[in-house]
Amino acid sequence: MLDRLDRESRTRVVRLVEEILERNGITRAAPLVDELVGIGLSSIDLVNLMLAVEAEFDLTIPQSELTVENFRSISTIIRLLDRLARKVA
Repeated sequence: MLDRLDRESRTRVVRLVEEILERNGITRAAPLVDELVGIGLSSIDLVNLMLAVEAEFDLTIPQSELTVENFRSISTIIRLLDRLARKVA
């Protein structure tokens, strides 16, 4: 899992989002604070993103953390992962 959410981990989250955008034919960069739905992700894409985050970081996101707010933007996903990392530490 995560020891701390370092720069590499942040880059991994950005890459996951950009891969989904690319699959949808959206070739722009994903800014950290833009709402993911606003840049083209559907609710199904957000579920796929959640699954990808779990696989990428080898963790299970607790049901209580599976909220729209936690997956609103790259920065909210990073904050979620940071919280989860602190709980494990």
